[in-house]
Amino acid sequence: MLAILVVVRKNCGHVVLDGGVGVVTVGVAPSQADLMKGTGFVGDRVGEGSIWGVLHRECHRLFPDELFADLYESTGRRSVPPQIVAVVMVLQRWLGLSDREAVAGFEFDTRWKFACGGLDFDYPGFAHTVLVDMRARLARSDRPRRIFEVTLGAARDAGVVSAKRVLDSTPVYDAVATQDTVTMIRSAIRRLLAAADAVLEAELRAVLERDDDYGSGGKPVCDWDDRAAREALVAELAADAYACLGVLDGRDLAEALSRIAELLATVVGQDLEQDDDTGRFRIARRVAPDRVISTVDPDARHGHKTASRGFDGYKGHIAADPDSEIITDTTVTAGNAGDASVAEDLIEDLIDRDSPASDDNATVYGDSAYGTGEFQRHLEDNDINSGCRTQPPSAPKGRFAKNRFDIDLETDTVTCPNDVTVEIRHGTDSGGIAYFADACTGCGLREACTEAAGGRTIRVGIHEAVLARARQRQQAPEWQNDYRATRPKVERKLGHLMRRRHGGRRARVRGRPKVDADFNLLAAAANLARLGVLGLHLSPDGWAVN
Repeated sequence: MLAILVVVRKNCGHVVLDGGVGVVTVGVAPSQADLMKGTGFVGDRVGEGSIWGVLHRECHRLFPDELFADLYESTGRRSVPPQIVAVVMVLQRWLGLSDREAVAGFEFDTRWKFACGGLDFDYPGFAHTVLVDMRARLARSDRPRRIFEVTLGAARDAGVVSAKRVLDSTPVYDAVATQDTVTMIRSAIRRLLAAADAVLEAELRAVLERDDDYGSGGKPVCDWDDRAAREALVAELAADAYACLGVLDGRDLAEALSRIAELLATVVGQDLEQDDDTGRFRIARRVAPDRVISTVDPDARHGHKTASRGFDGYKGHIAADPDSEIITDTTVTAGNAGDASVAEDLIEDLIDRDSPASDDNATVYGDSAYGTGEFQRHLEDNDINSGCRTQPPSAPKGRFAKNRFDIDLETDTVTCPNDVTVEIRHGTDSGGIAYFADACTGCGLREACTEAAGGRTIRVGIHEAVLARARQRQQAPEWQNDYRATRPKVERKLGHLMRRRHGGRRARVRGRPKVDADFNLLAAAANLARLGVLGLHLSPDGWAVN
């Protein structure tokens, strides 16, 4: 039987839920404040165009309690009104606050109750666990992004979302410390022992050889200045890890335990290698692709925003309308994911012909990270104008770049700057290579073209034609002017999102799904702040702006 533990306190006649678990029904937010105790006087101080002002005016219509009715049961105790919780969540993300700081703001800062529709200044507060519970309910629901969807829907109805999109990404640092190999292996073994039941734990401990109970966190004791001691420690940890995996091999494990075992196998597989001479395991002299960097947050990865600027964590990707600065979609990937890998998802509303954003003059802008052949092909196939810059071919050591060669895909030939034409030899992936070989011998342009002993080769990819068209298109002055005037606007919007360190540049939660939901909620808050500036209000014909 589920024990329901509800701790309540009375405050000015209200019953306040301070935590606990159980079946709850939808609470109802007050629709009218007490004339003597209302917080309407705050409006002149915060301004109608602020996020406080737009929430005060429209929170009852943007986030009615009925919007969240599917998250609750039909019987049970009353929850904190979800409209109030939604407003607090939005303000929390916009201000970059922790859960405890957010509920303290609601209880003691009059602006928060003003934003919740002008609640009485003595309206009771609630426990920070209410925010945790709401996030969990949303994550389990069929519409986990509904707060963002509501803000975007209001912007669309008000006519401030066009068929233009500008794409970009920004680093989101993880909320944990990056671990070294020794710490990760020991931590994974420790988590495995902690997750196993008593019988399985005894079996696992029976095969451990190190003098370590794996009871506490952190690095094991070792003379880190002694190379032999370090190597012995790595070998012993590897032996314990593989011994544990041997015990689990072939067993039907519970989902949670299976994930931990998989993490242990990943860590030892990516970071260790066997010495050919001694047979002992040592730290690998290489970096594994898609390397896990922490057992606390296995989804985080090493990332590079530029060649010289690295980070650990995730990438937050956005699509925004460059004219109104409304964010139309977001997603979060591991830090090592390419920007173009999620570009198609970010502009899905432009491709859906039933979507209000679909338009024959749709245009997508992006820097060179989005100018891949695959994405340019996607834009062409869906009749979307491309404002994505494609990098020109590289010219190593100043020699002839690929665009100095005439590639004729109709005749499957390539002609070099010395008017020598050769056929393209196709491979199994539909790409091909043009070999000039003997034609380079004695060629007067050889020094300016190649230093390869076998002569110059030109690789022709499967998207060669679309890339050639993109490079040709972006040479036009009109295209360049439009790109320079439009593409940088997304940088301003990313600056708005990242202006707070906690919950902005650095994630507040762990795991890609939670970071993704948190980033999406931040985008919803940014949209509401922008809609406040635009003067969002409900007119007789629906949502409108000033």
